[in-house]
Amino acid sequence: ESLGWAPEAVNLEWSQKVDAALGAMIAAVLPPRCLLCGADGAQGRDLCAGCHADLPWNHCRCARCALPLEHAADRCGICLKREPPFASAWAPFRYAHPLDLLEARFKFQRNLAAGRLLSGLMIEALAERPPAALPERLICVPLHPQRLRERGYNQALELAKPLARALRIPLDADALIRLRHTSAQTGLDAKARRRNLHAAFAVADPARLPAHVAVIDDVMTTGTTLRECARVLRQAGVARVDVWALARAPARR
Repeated sequence: ESLGWAPEAVNLEWSQKVDAALGAMIAAVLPPRCLLCGADGAQGRDLCAGCHADLPWNHCRCARCALPLEHAADRCGICLKREPPFASAWAPFRYAHPLDLLEARFKFQRNLAAGRLLSGLMIEALAERPPAALPERLICVPLHPQRLRERGYNQALELAKPLARALRIPLDADALIRLRHTSAQTGLDAKARRRNLHAAFAVADPARLPAHVAVIDDVMTTGTTLRECARVLRQAGVARVDVWALARAPARR
């Protein structure tokens, strides 16, 4: 799914009614079950009320990079020391239990049901506490073709598709290109992550980009990946780049 569709090109109200009717039919035959504990799902989700209450919402955070903090602030120490290339970050959850279990199933165990649940939770969070300004286009962090073949899907793209439909914002899945097959970021410190991702991304066609975009990823750990994506987009002429992630990891101690 890429720049080929625009919200005005389809009857979203009709499609949403069809989706709702189909969802009701499926739910009648296969009632939702909580993916975490196996109890009955609540509000049509594969998540029970108790596990939903346990989700680690990221309410207290840095306003610039969404880093979880003890007290909310306009800038955390990291942002004061090194200005991010993005204008703002939005991450509704902390990367903590039990959300990390759902994310691991989605990312590493090919559990697309977990992905659908997580994207639904992002939409729910957007409805409750939307970002200050919505972008003109959504862009997802790309995978290298080799990693894409190994995993079978791009988890950032799977999260972005329902968001684009819900917000009626065009999604450009091909705006960014992964140039190098980098090693996994897991286990690397911030400096090693920056070295690993140096010159790893490029913009496919700067002329087709609007002035304001949001780049979507699943988990923002140190922020290195999203910083690098934002940097190349800014260099390509995008005036404002925001970054959105499902979850933000706390600072390493």
